[in-house]
Amino acid sequence: MTPELSYLVWSVVLLIVHIFLQAGLKSANLDLAYLAGPQDANRPLTNPLAMRVRKALVNFLETWPAFAVLALLLAVTETSTSMTVTGAALYFWGRVAYIPAYASGILGIRTLAWGVSLIGLLMMLYPLLMRSFA
Repeated sequence: MTPELSYLVWSVVLLIVHIFLQAGLKSANLDLAYLAGPQDANRPLTNPLAMRVRKALVNFLETWPAFAVLALLLAVTETSTSMTVTGAALYFWGRVAYIPAYASGILGIRTLAWGVSLIGLLMMLYPLLMRSFA
């Protein structure tokens, strides 16, 4: 298994952690009858931490498909390099840091973690783009 695919596996673990963390905070914010039902009525979260963790999950879900596709393409095309491995690591650890960074609400920290993960995606994408032009 390539290192990028290993990070992909661990990113699925991170997704599950995200989901459970968000669900736990949501459960503490809403009543059990609502949570056990169909949740047809859109009840807003009132706890700032629960809201931030929910937004962090949504943001993760916006970037994760690109990471998954890039990791798979790098493996299939055998284009893995030290740069793409570093990119996968930056994406993964940036996303790990993003959860507490967003939850803390400290100005700029969330953006820094997001930027690190985006740089990681670009590092994975670059060799694939170069290969497609060759």
